[in-house]
Amino acid sequence: MTSTSHTCSPAEGPAPGDRALSPPLRLRQSLRHRVASHAQNYARVSPTVLRICVGLVFAWFGVLKFIPGASAAEGFATGAMTEMTMGLIPAPACLLLLAVLETGIGLALLTGFLIRWALAAFFLHMAGVFLSLLVLPDAAWNTAGVPTLEGQYVIKNIVLVAACLHLAAGELTP
Repeated sequence: MTSTSHTCSPAEGPAPGDRALSPPLRLRQSLRHRVASHAQNYARVSPTVLRICVGLVFAWFGVLKFIPGASAAEGFATGAMTEMTMGLIPAPACLLLLAVLETGIGLALLTGFLIRWALAAFFLHMAGVFLSLLVLPDAAWNTAGVPTLEGQYVIKNIVLVAACLHLAAGELTP
């Protein structure tokens, strides 16, 4: 007659019926199981949560541009857009266009309506946003590699780009 013994590593968890584990180890494994369960549930809704969060940020910042002086990026954004349009669109009209565009993108992401159009508009908008780092170098950079507050405001958008790339991938895959 042969006897088999089961030893488990901490990563494997306890063998069924193994009551020799200390209470802290059992508690830790129980907690790990509960957290993993919640993580699986969240994974199903995370694209929606991400879409709504990006939409909220965009709608919020867009609405601020409708209120004179409310947006911290107002001067930098209108200056960059005026420069990019070679002065053909005056600063107040640039601000209004940006407000409408950002609010529209935000509302589309919030509601889930016209997502593909909103994402296309988002990526075009981001191209212009990042172009502002080159168009207004004196306002965007203190020295090479050291952005001003406005430059930092632009650079942080790389996180929004990554989030929307994830959303776009989900929209474009079956």
